[in-house]
Amino acid sequence: MEARSVDTIPRGPQWQYEPKWDGFRCLLCRHGDNVDLRSKSGEDLARYFPELVSAALKLKAKTFVLDGEIVVPHGKAFSFDDLLQRIHPAASRVTKLSQETPALYLAFDLLASPQDDRLSAQPLRQRRPALEAFAKSQFKSNPTFRLSPATTRYATAVTWLRRAGGGCDGVVAKRLDLPYQSGSRDGMQKIKNFRSTDCVVGGFRYATNKVDGKKVVGSLLLGLYDDDGLLHHVGFTSAIKRQEKPALTAKLEPLIAKPGFTGNAPGGPSRWSTERSAQWCPLKPKLVVEVTYDHFSGERFRHGTSILRWRPDKAPRQCTFDQLKQKAADPMKLLG
Repeated sequence: MEARSVDTIPRGPQWQYEPKWDGFRCLLCRHGDNVDLRSKSGEDLARYFPELVSAALKLKAKTFVLDGEIVVPHGKAFSFDDLLQRIHPAASRVTKLSQETPALYLAFDLLASPQDDRLSAQPLRQRRPALEAFAKSQFKSNPTFRLSPATTRYATAVTWLRRAGGGCDGVVAKRLDLPYQSGSRDGMQKIKNFRSTDCVVGGFRYATNKVDGKKVVGSLLLGLYDDDGLLHHVGFTSAIKRQEKPALTAKLEPLIAKPGFTGNAPGGPSRWSTERSAQWCPLKPKLVVEVTYDHFSGERFRHGTSILRWRPDKAPRQCTFDQLKQKAADPMKLLG
């Protein structure tokens, strides 16, 4: 069941609202002694989360299918960075992390139960009570599983959206009158907060393709200062219009100078690094750009950002991590 991105929370008696968790979506199926964890793309997640398999086998119910989210708690929040670390080829590493940073499974739908193996064909207004009854009888003695909250109150959904952060990055609205919409976006909408912040342009990468035979900028590397005055690489933006690239390149090239970033720099060693990712041009910290983003964790933007406007009125040293501090909901409190 997929979600369609929309700008505002829909209203009406046909909608149920839930927090939008920032984790790995996962269908968890148990049939006897077999447990299957399946991602949205159909990938097998069981080998990366052995603690969830073990926890599922401890539930009283022998046959069920849950739809939910895998998250990894970190303090009072959920850490997507810790979650990413679990996707590792070495089984010994996965085992170690499963003990050091155990995951939780947040259940928000029940598609099959011991009483009804075709529950997915029922509308959500029937599946939700079935899920709540299942959680009450199964999860109480198994804290690895949590019931994701839901409400039909629009005001509550607005509050969740306003306080998004710490592992909850928005709101999901689902149609109460529809059965489970496998492979469809007709029954679910997602609403996320988009925020903006001012960043220093600490470097850039040239685009793969030239414009009129000349090299042009492909992406800007963004930085923020910490309390010690070090400029850290926090992400990038490649949302640059093609017709603007030659002029922007001419503006950036005279500013090329080392080191660019004095703290964390791009192109560091990681299993995601490529030869191209290490090729970047450092810039003097002169330019400030305001970008929009949807999520910031682990001292970086989770996804690429979009340029909102250039800020010649902002001093680069004003671009600090403090801009990103916000009062976020405690996701563990939402789970009860």
